[in-house]
Amino acid sequence: MIEVVRPGPLTTVQDLGRPGLAALGVGRSGAADRRSAALANRLVGNLDGAAVLETTFGGLVLRFRQVARVVVTGAPCPIRRGGRGEAMNAPFTVWPGEELTLGAPTSGLRTYLAVRGGIGVDKVLESRSTDLLAGLGPAALSEGDVLPIGTDECGPLPSVEVAPVPDPAGFALTVRVMPGPRDDWFTPEALKTFSTATYEVTSESNRVGVRLAGPALERSREGELLSEGMVPGAIQVPPSGLPLVFLADHPVTGGYPVIGVVLTDDLPVMAQARPGQTVSFRLVPADLPAAA
Repeated sequence: MIEVVRPGPLTTVQDLGRPGLAALGVGRSGAADRRSAALANRLVGNLDGAAVLETTFGGLVLRFRQVARVVVTGAPCPIRRGGRGEAMNAPFTVWPGEELTLGAPTSGLRTYLAVRGGIGVDKVLESRSTDLLAGLGPAALSEGDVLPIGTDECGPLPSVEVAPVPDPAGFALTVRVMPGPRDDWFTPEALKTFSTATYEVTSESNRVGVRLAGPALERSREGELLSEGMVPGAIQVPPSGLPLVFLADHPVTGGYPVIGVVLTDDLPVMAQARPGQTVSFRLVPADLPAAA
């Protein structure tokens, strides 16, 4: 068992989410930075679907009631275990009674903690993920919560002492975007602005999406679309003209035009973007595979 001493600004349980339920009005959710969450599970020998803790901007303090093998990935932050430091991306053992503290990240936004065996909270619709928009899954962690450690989601322990993972990208971020499907709703000037301007991440961003400030994108037609399906990475443009990049807890449908979609491989970059950072979009050919 793991006791939550302090949850930090926002800590949730996340796994691979709830794929395939959009027709029922249920979004996928899951880890915002799936790459970091997957690495954490691999480093402690968990199966891919094991649940981890996703903490936003650190501040998490846990007290372990049993011995556990753990690892911390994602946004690099100071790690303290029982009064001594530990390294990012390097598995270590926590002993009963010890406290584990994750400080504020030096870059990036979201840090992931995996425990061998996974976080064993109850599943909702076959997932342990917290979906903040839909209100599904376990609630965000609170002081005094007790989390069970799972026992049925482990593989062999890897013989890895540390994974050579680079820190999240620097202050100025660039992500690749596939244009459309509604780029024809915007003027040629707006399309040029979208692919050349620099936008700033605002403090209104969350797991639903990254809200951006910068030059507004002008539409070429009036009216609104009928609601249509949304996907992670969809860049929706509301009447303000300011882009919104959807993340893990995005709505299943939306009625504002989508000017482009961030490639799957670049979604972790957006998931780690913190307020004040700048983002530029680089258009790629429409026939490029989404996960390229």
